[in-house]
Amino acid sequence: MDLITIHIDDIEYKVEPGQTIMQAADKLGYKIPRLCYHPKLSIEGACRVCIVQVEGARNFSASCATPVRDGMKIYTNTPEVRRARRDIVELILDNHPQDCHTCERDGICELQRLSSSVGIQKRHFEGERKEYNEDYSSISVVRNPNKCILCGRCVRMCSEIQEVTNLGLANRGFKTVVMPAFDMPMSESVCAACGQCVNICPTAAFLENNSCQDVFDLLGDKSRVKTVNVAPSVRASIGEAFGLEPGRDMEGQIFAALRKLGFDYVFDTNFAADLTIMEEASELVHRIKNGGTLPMLTSCSSGWMKFVEQFYPELLEHLSTCKSPMSMAGAVIKSYFAESLGVKQDDIVNVGIMPCTAKKFEASRPELDVDGIKSTDEVLTTRELAWMIKSAGINFVDMEPEKPDNPLSAYSGAGVIFGATGGVMEAAIRTAHYMITGEELGEVNVEAVRGMKGIKKGSVMIGDMEVRVAAAHGLGNAEKLLKEAKEHPDRYHFIEIMACPGGCIGGGGQPYPLTNSIPLDEECLAKRASALYSSDDTNEIRVSHENPDIKKLYEEYLGEPLGEISHKYLHTHYKPKEPKGVIPTELLSKC
Repeated sequence: MDLITIHIDDIEYKVEPGQTIMQAADKLGYKIPRLCYHPKLSIEGACRVCIVQVEGARNFSASCATPVRDGMKIYTNTPEVRRARRDIVELILDNHPQDCHTCERDGICELQRLSSSVGIQKRHFEGERKEYNEDYSSISVVRNPNKCILCGRCVRMCSEIQEVTNLGLANRGFKTVVMPAFDMPMSESVCAACGQCVNICPTAAFLENNSCQDVFDLLGDKSRVKTVNVAPSVRASIGEAFGLEPGRDMEGQIFAALRKLGFDYVFDTNFAADLTIMEEASELVHRIKNGGTLPMLTSCSSGWMKFVEQFYPELLEHLSTCKSPMSMAGAVIKSYFAESLGVKQDDIVNVGIMPCTAKKFEASRPELDVDGIKSTDEVLTTRELAWMIKSAGINFVDMEPEKPDNPLSAYSGAGVIFGATGGVMEAAIRTAHYMITGEELGEVNVEAVRGMKGIKKGSVMIGDMEVRVAAAHGLGNAEKLLKEAKEHPDRYHFIEIMACPGGCIGGGGQPYPLTNSIPLDEECLAKRASALYSSDDTNEIRVSHENPDIKKLYEEYLGEPLGEISHKYLHTHYKPKEPKGVIPTELLSKC
């Protein structure tokens, strides 16, 4: 490719054509301020914070939307540019609440960082401020339009990546606001509760519905037994909230911190992931052997479950009836473990530590109750747990690692990879192969379903049968894969779908990015996934059916996979929900 010549701040560079000024500047070491821009989303050009001077242009140019051209002379740091940027940010601040020190994103807010970098030290503009009611209707996601800066990132994330299209910009001028259709409460909209709007928001216009104080109150109740279980991906991400590099495995420190917070029993959800595989692989084998509904769709992702109920109710019979690992853990804690302690089910409090805002919605589902009692009393996101640890004055980074409690914590390598896209699929294949052939899969690493590709496809020979599988992460990719599966119903036997980009490692409750990083950065997600795969590689047991504590649970309590007792505690059902979601027009036009 022939390079073109541009000048940035009077220095000559050779660059590739076809990119924007911002992209070229980033590669050359110039960090132009930005707010509405995200490399995974379409160009909005809304905030104008990224303006530069281009010689010969009448006005400032938005660097995110202006392509480079041969001979272009660009100025990023002139007094005029700096003043204009500062004025733009000051105008944004003028219409923004002045409650930084009591805001949940104080210190981890992109608008705060930007204000500091452009040199704002006082407010120069005064005027009318927008005033809207906050929306606390959703158990998962809080919407606060007063803190919205109209960057449109949430709208584009919801429509372009997730293709739920729950959010949109309504009204004009000063009255412009981001909201669901018809200004419906979030709880009554088609929101999948995935929390990606929270991840992508540069301020606190979207937040998870905070449960920290409720959990502190539960921990203060001395009359009840307090249990907690920790999802696989949390160990690979929580360190980021304490300034550590992504992918640092903090498993032992998490268990130690939870005990210091006051939990009586600390369990690992990886155990329940192995339990899920025992049931899910058995269900897949049963469907294949007995002519059941195929392809079978996984049911571990809470956001995906809500999405399929509203957008694809016709596919509900394809769903696995297995509960998620969190809900299986809760069910076993409130039954088997309660009986072993000799306490009543409602005398046990169970908290899930999850990477996901949608798990809060899942915990509220009545069909997941155990004998009429909630299996999961509260759900904390990774972010919330990090805040509670800091609030309690616990020195998390330097803690001595501890082990979780038994008998509900031992896990195989198959259990821990649940946190990465393709992990459920891979774990299920390992055990399904054994259930059908009586032999272990020769190579347990199923590379075809690993990696960050949006849709991954592969096949595995199980005996003399080719089992065809596919995995998608992000609901936009799910829609594309489901369209293919509906057009070719015999193409796949088993499909895994995770609502969030990267799977649970990119969940809506994961830590906010640190300075000089961006939300949902693929390198960050890959490092988190690598930590989980490393744990799998070094585990002495790499298949769920060889987990000794899983075997013991079936021998002592559950009987057998898909049996009467396991169906009571480990399986559930789903039904269509209103309002009915509408598939984006561009997908409909291709059908």
